[in-house]
Amino acid sequence: MENYGIRGRLTSATALITTLFLVAGLTGACGTGDETTSPTTSLPTTTIAPHAGLPLVSFDTGSFAGSNNCAICHSRLQDESGNDVSMDVHWRSTMMANAARDPYFRAKVSTEIKNAPHLQEVIEDVCATCHTPMARTQARVDGTAALLFGDGFFNVSNDLHKAGIDGVSCVLCHQIQSDGLGSTDTFAGGYIIDTAAVSPDRLIFSQFEDPQQQMMMASSGYKPVTGGHLSESGLCATCHTVITPYIDSNGEIQGTFPEQVPYLEWEHSSYPGDKECQTCHMPYADGAAKTANMPPDIDAKGPFSQHYFVGGNTHMIEILRDNPDALLVTSSTAHFNATIDRAVQQLENSTASLSILESGLNGKNLSVTVKVNDHTGHKLPTGFPSRRVWLHLQVLDQNGKVVFESGKPESDGTISGNDADNDIYTYEPHYDVITSADQVQIYEAILHNMDGAVTHKLLEASGYSKDNRLLPLGFDKQTAGELFAVRGEALSDGNFIGGSDIVTYQIDTSAASGPFTVKVELLYQSMAYSTIHSILGVNTSQVQEFEGYWESSDKLPEIIAFTAQEVS
Repeated sequence: MENYGIRGRLTSATALITTLFLVAGLTGACGTGDETTSPTTSLPTTTIAPHAGLPLVSFDTGSFAGSNNCAICHSRLQDESGNDVSMDVHWRSTMMANAARDPYFRAKVSTEIKNAPHLQEVIEDVCATCHTPMARTQARVDGTAALLFGDGFFNVSNDLHKAGIDGVSCVLCHQIQSDGLGSTDTFAGGYIIDTAAVSPDRLIFSQFEDPQQQMMMASSGYKPVTGGHLSESGLCATCHTVITPYIDSNGEIQGTFPEQVPYLEWEHSSYPGDKECQTCHMPYADGAAKTANMPPDIDAKGPFSQHYFVGGNTHMIEILRDNPDALLVTSSTAHFNATIDRAVQQLENSTASLSILESGLNGKNLSVTVKVNDHTGHKLPTGFPSRRVWLHLQVLDQNGKVVFESGKPESDGTISGNDADNDIYTYEPHYDVITSADQVQIYEAILHNMDGAVTHKLLEASGYSKDNRLLPLGFDKQTAGELFAVRGEALSDGNFIGGSDIVTYQIDTSAASGPFTVKVELLYQSMAYSTIHSILGVNTSQVQEFEGYWESSDKLPEIIAFTAQEVS
């Protein structure tokens, strides 16, 4: 039996600490520099039995083919350094591949239906558009209902079950036309696929010029052609710009709501023209690589975008990894661990950094000014509004005893001092200055309904009471559009700007003796305690199933960045 650490992704805690120091750029000095002390978040481990995963699925609906159909020729690929860059090896352990298996997604959809049963067909169709896109698109072609539950796509007896369970698969993304990408018409699952084309003239787009056509046309019925739009952010925007309807207290639809709009955030930053979504989430292989194993004499090409689809949601990938039989995953433990490691590396090396700008003692008042820099091309955290990033700051006295702590992560997934974790229908405000332990700087998006009250029901969300998520470089909060604006106290905070935020801590140390050590972490959760607990009481089978996975999972956050300093 092999040991897989749930938070200890690297080979040891020492390796993790070393990596974090390299990211933070620590130097040793008293009062003005940083001291190399270890992070404060514990690193528990869990022992699980490795598993191989089920085979990828095979099918042909007429408009789409299964991931296994593609893997036959697009596996056993290497880059110039001998690294495996096979599309299926990387994809099968990602959230894209498991978009339909994700038990939190299923539980959340079931609660929305429970809240508004008269809109069940609308809810399921909207969610199917990007979580079971092949099945949903084929159902529209066939003139059948695009449903998930009951006799829908999740039912093994449904003719489109395999297409549904294959998630966001190869022939979905590679068939999307370039028409209108990056425009409003293609947002919220408005991708265009030519479903009228038939074999062997069904176009499938390649990253490279002059793709080998005859072999693929003969074996699959698809005709590969060059599609430069595969490397453009507008392609990702089709499903990652999610505009959903919202209802009033009578259950009537009143408008639409920007559930997640990272493309619009990116568009308002300094990154367009410099970096696309694929730059970070599909990094290039080391040199050229063959795109297929047949014919044997096919030329290696580059730059080759790896199908990592790397993000930060390690928690759900762990749940998928640790419940393989129940969730019928096609990925092995090793592949899941590789995806988790890539996510951790992305979080640590490419997401954000911390620095202590100033620190000092004025009598018994210790002042620390912390700066957070966002290195992503969108708000941090981004995506579905259950995610949060926060500052965890500790002050230790001369004996190493904690004399002040803000933002302590607890093992049950809560944050000590966070108002929302005590009452899920409130929230922690944004801070410029923190003076007590029950104040925590949490970067998050908080939903409200038409009455202005906090809600966790997406169908009731008409706006944001708080959106102080860290802004990408170049983002001007004063000119930001309504769909991606800053909300709450952060809008008037002069230290909260594009690319960074500055928070000052004023701490009474009269009951302790220095010199003091200040430790700061930037922590991340993909599933916040308050949003999870808003659904756990809902009586659906999907919620009951998810609750079991949630309760047995490790809820400690990921560490994005760490810094420390001695103050005397």
